[in-house]
Amino acid sequence: MKLWLALFSALLLGACATYKGQDLKPGEDRLENVLSVMGQPAMRWDNPDGSVLLAYPKGPMGYQTYMASIGTDGKLQQIEKVMNQKSFALIQPGMSKEEVLRILGPSPASYTSYFKTRDELVLEWRYCNLWNEASRFDVLFDNSKATVRKTMSKTESQLGLCGDGACLCSD
Repeated sequence: MKLWLALFSALLLGACATYKGQDLKPGEDRLENVLSVMGQPAMRWDNPDGSVLLAYPKGPMGYQTYMASIGTDGKLQQIEKVMNQKSFALIQPGMSKEEVLRILGPSPASYTSYFKTRDELVLEWRYCNLWNEASRFDVLFDNSKATVRKTMSKTESQLGLCGDGACLCSD
Protein backbone atom coordinates (compact mmCIF):
# COMPACT_ATOMS: atom_id res chain seq x y z
CA MET A 1 0.00 0.00 0.00
CA LYS A 2 2.80 2.43 0.87
CA LEU A 3 4.48 1.68 -2.46
CA TRP A 4 1.31 2.57 -4.39
CA LEU A 5 0.89 5.75 -2.40
CA ALA A 6 4.51 6.74 -3.08
CA LEU A 7 4.12 6.01 -6.82
CA PHE A 8 0.87 7.97 -7.01
CA SER A 9 2.46 10.92 -5.18
CA ALA A 10 5.44 10.91 -7.54
CA LEU A 11 3.17 10.85 -10.58
CA LEU A 12 1.06 13.64 -9.18
CA LEU A 13 4.11 15.81 -8.46
CA GLY A 14 5.47 15.08 -11.93
CA ALA A 15 2.20 16.10 -13.53
CA CYS A 16 2.22 19.39 -11.62
CA ALA A 17 5.79 20.14 -12.67
CA THR A 18 4.98 19.79 -16.38
CA TYR A 19 1.75 21.76 -16.25
CA LYS A 20 3.63 24.98 -16.98
CA GLY A 21 5.20 23.39 -20.03
CA GLN A 22 8.65 24.48 -18.86
CA ASP A 23 10.40 21.67 -20.76
CA LEU A 24 8.70 22.52 -24.05
CA LYS A 25 10.86 24.36 -26.57
CA PRO A 26 9.40 27.14 -28.73
CA GLY A 27 10.17 26.61 -32.41
CA GLU A 28 10.78 22.88 -31.86
CA ASP A 29 7.88 21.25 -30.04
CA ARG A 30 4.64 20.72 -31.94
CA LEU A 31 1.00 20.98 -30.89
CA GLU A 32 0.93 17.24 -30.15
CA ASN A 33 3.85 17.66 -27.72
CA VAL A 34 2.12 20.55 -25.95
CA LEU A 35 -1.06 18.50 -25.54
CA SER A 36 0.82 15.45 -24.27
CA VAL A 37 2.79 17.51 -21.72
CA MET A 38 0.19 20.05 -20.61
CA GLY A 39 -3.00 18.06 -21.27
CA GLN A 40 -6.22 19.23 -22.87
CA PRO A 41 -6.71 23.00 -22.57
CA ALA A 42 -9.70 24.56 -20.85
CA MET A 43 -10.24 26.64 -24.00
CA ARG A 44 -8.91 26.43 -27.54
CA TRP A 45 -9.10 28.89 -30.41
CA ASP A 46 -8.37 27.73 -33.96
CA ASN A 47 -7.55 30.89 -35.90
CA PRO A 48 -8.38 31.35 -39.62
CA ASP A 49 -4.66 31.44 -40.50
CA GLY A 50 -4.12 27.97 -38.97
CA SER A 51 -2.51 29.14 -35.74
CA VAL A 52 -3.92 27.93 -32.41
CA LEU A 53 -4.23 29.47 -28.94
CA LEU A 54 -4.61 27.19 -25.90
CA ALA A 55 -5.65 28.30 -22.38
CA TYR A 56 -4.46 26.45 -19.26
CA PRO A 57 -5.91 28.03 -16.10
CA LYS A 58 -4.77 26.82 -12.69
CA GLY A 59 -7.85 28.25 -10.94
CA PRO A 60 -9.99 28.46 -9.03
CA MET A 61 -7.44 28.08 -6.23
CA GLY A 62 -4.34 28.65 -8.38
CA TYR A 63 -2.98 32.05 -9.31
CA GLN A 64 -1.96 31.63 -12.93
CA THR A 65 -3.23 30.93 -16.43
CA TYR A 66 -0.84 29.85 -19.17
CA MET A 67 -1.58 30.62 -22.82
CA ALA A 68 0.24 28.47 -25.37
CA SER A 69 0.52 29.91 -28.88
CA ILE A 70 0.96 27.47 -31.75
CA GLY A 71 2.08 28.93 -35.10
CA THR A 72 0.78 28.20 -38.58
CA ASP A 73 3.60 25.66 -38.91
CA GLY A 74 2.14 23.66 -35.98
CA LYS A 75 5.06 24.52 -33.69
CA LEU A 76 4.94 26.11 -30.27
CA GLN A 77 5.69 29.84 -30.44
CA GLN A 78 5.46 30.66 -26.73
CA ILE A 79 3.87 29.83 -23.41
CA GLU A 80 2.91 33.00 -21.57
CA LYS A 81 1.67 33.68 -18.04
CA VAL A 82 -1.29 36.03 -18.40
CA MET A 83 -2.44 36.80 -14.84
CA ASN A 84 -0.51 40.06 -14.62
CA GLN A 85 -0.81 43.84 -15.02
CA LYS A 86 0.36 43.72 -18.64
CA SER A 87 -2.57 41.49 -19.63
CA PHE A 88 -5.07 43.29 -17.38
CA ALA A 89 -4.17 46.59 -19.07
CA LEU A 90 -5.28 45.13 -22.41
CA ILE A 91 -8.88 44.81 -21.19
CA GLN A 92 -10.73 47.95 -22.28
CA PRO A 93 -14.36 49.15 -22.14
CA GLY A 94 -16.32 48.00 -25.18
CA MET A 95 -14.39 44.73 -25.66
CA SER A 96 -16.42 41.56 -26.13
CA LYS A 97 -16.37 38.65 -23.70
CA GLU A 98 -14.65 36.54 -26.37
CA GLU A 99 -11.86 39.11 -26.70
CA VAL A 100 -11.36 39.09 -22.92
CA LEU A 101 -11.25 35.28 -22.79
CA ARG A 102 -8.60 35.21 -25.53
CA ILE A 103 -6.41 37.41 -23.32
CA LEU A 104 -7.05 35.94 -19.86
CA GLY A 105 -8.50 32.49 -20.49
CA PRO A 106 -11.63 31.26 -18.72
CA SER A 107 -12.81 32.54 -15.38
CA PRO A 108 -13.74 29.78 -12.92
CA ALA A 109 -17.52 29.29 -12.93
CA SER A 110 -17.59 29.71 -9.15
CA TYR A 111 -16.18 33.24 -9.60
CA THR A 112 -18.93 34.39 -11.99
CA SER A 113 -21.74 36.63 -10.73
CA TYR A 114 -24.77 38.25 -12.33
CA PHE A 115 -26.41 41.38 -10.93
CA LYS A 116 -29.92 41.65 -12.34
CA THR A 117 -30.67 45.26 -11.35
CA ARG A 118 -27.56 46.45 -13.20
CA ASP A 119 -27.80 43.77 -15.92
CA GLU A 120 -24.14 43.19 -15.14
CA LEU A 121 -22.12 40.01 -15.56
CA VAL A 122 -18.89 39.87 -13.54
CA LEU A 123 -16.10 37.46 -14.38
CA GLU A 124 -13.32 37.15 -11.82
CA TRP A 125 -9.81 35.72 -11.93
CA ARG A 126 -7.50 35.00 -9.00
CA TYR A 127 -3.88 36.13 -9.30
CA CYS A 128 -0.81 36.95 -7.25
CA ASN A 129 -0.11 40.70 -7.32
CA LEU A 130 3.29 42.42 -7.42
CA TRP A 131 3.52 42.33 -3.60
CA ASN A 132 2.75 38.57 -3.48
CA GLU A 133 -0.74 39.13 -2.16
CA ALA A 134 -3.58 36.89 -3.30
CA SER A 135 -5.84 39.15 -5.38
CA ARG A 136 -8.87 39.13 -7.64
CA PHE A 137 -9.23 40.82 -11.04
CA ASP A 138 -12.82 41.52 -12.10
CA VAL A 139 -14.21 42.36 -15.51
CA LEU A 140 -17.69 43.88 -15.38
CA PHE A 141 -19.77 43.38 -18.52
CA ASP A 142 -22.94 45.04 -19.72
CA ASN A 143 -24.79 41.74 -20.04
CA SER A 144 -27.23 42.90 -22.76
CA LYS A 145 -24.49 44.30 -24.97
CA ALA A 146 -21.97 41.59 -23.93
CA THR A 147 -19.24 44.23 -23.70
CA VAL A 148 -16.84 45.33 -20.99
CA ARG A 149 -18.00 48.21 -18.80
CA LYS A 150 -14.96 48.40 -16.54
CA THR A 151 -12.38 46.41 -14.63
CA MET A 152 -11.28 46.42 -11.02
CA SER A 153 -8.85 44.63 -8.76
CA LYS A 154 -8.71 44.03 -5.02
CA THR A 155 -6.60 41.92 -2.73
CA GLU A 156 -8.26 39.01 -0.97
CA SER A 157 -7.41 40.81 2.27
CA GLN A 158 -9.47 43.83 1.12
CA LEU A 159 -12.31 41.43 0.34
CA GLY A 160 -12.19 39.99 3.86
CA LEU A 161 -11.02 36.55 2.71
CA CYS A 162 -7.82 36.40 4.80
CA GLY A 163 -8.82 36.79 8.40
CA ASP A 164 -6.60 39.28 10.25
CA GLY A 165 -3.59 39.49 7.90
CA ALA A 166 -2.69 39.53 4.25
CA CYS A 167 -3.01 36.40 2.13
CA LEU A 168 0.45 35.82 0.71
CA CYS A 169 1.00 33.80 -2.43
CA SER A 170 3.47 32.97 -5.14
CA ASP A 171 2.81 31.82 -8.67
